[in-house]
Amino acid sequence: MSFDLAIRLTEILLGFAFIQQSMEHLYGPKQDQYIFIIRLILCLGLFIGFATHLLCLALALNTLFMLHRFQGPYNGGSDRMGILVLFTLCFVHFLPNLTWQYLAFGYLAIQLILSYFIAGSVKFKNLEWRSGLALQDVFQFSAYPVSESLRGWADKPRLLFIMSWAVIIFEMMFPLMLLTQTTLIIGLGIATIFHFANACLFGFNRFFWVWIAAYPSLFWLQNHIL
Repeated sequence: MSFDLAIRLTEILLGFAFIQQSMEHLYGPKQDQYIFIIRLILCLGLFIGFATHLLCLALALNTLFMLHRFQGPYNGGSDRMGILVLFTLCFVHFLPNLTWQYLAFGYLAIQLILSYFIAGSVKFKNLEWRSGLALQDVFQFSAYPVSESLRGWADKPRLLFIMSWAVIIFEMMFPLMLLTQTTLIIGLGIATIFHFANACLFGFNRFFWVWIAAYPSLFWLQNHIL
């Protein structure tokens, strides 16, 4: 994947992710609606592809204002990933030479790899994750499952044990996906299914598009270094 194509795909996917997030707030408190209306308009332009360098800069300013308004990334990891992707695009558009632009985009790819690997490493060190008890607690006690019927999964320890280890192994092996283009396609396909399942089971819909927005950087990095 060429550098220019990877950047354009990242812009489109990030614009879509931000549009989804902004629409969630159109019926929120009146004093906050204007922040997300502006964000929505900017993202529609980014999605279309009009003056994307200026739109990324305007979105970055909008994001800084939003961070001040909510005293940080109020939605946790999904907001942090969105900020990382957005500011990477800003650096790519405004850094003075191609080498620095490559480094900025490569940094996004490395951070994406680490987001999976570190998450898997933390789970591996946690006895409750290795035994399946962590997922059991999630289904039994947490507010995350989107359906009450899903809480019945807490009574299936063998299934949760397999699910726990499947997640741990996949996340820890994620860096190996860069070995070939085929393994990368398979790996990102599995990761997409993983995020989609999290959206369906737990309502983590914000993670789906914003993580996918960073995937073009991996295709570019794999093509660039191998």
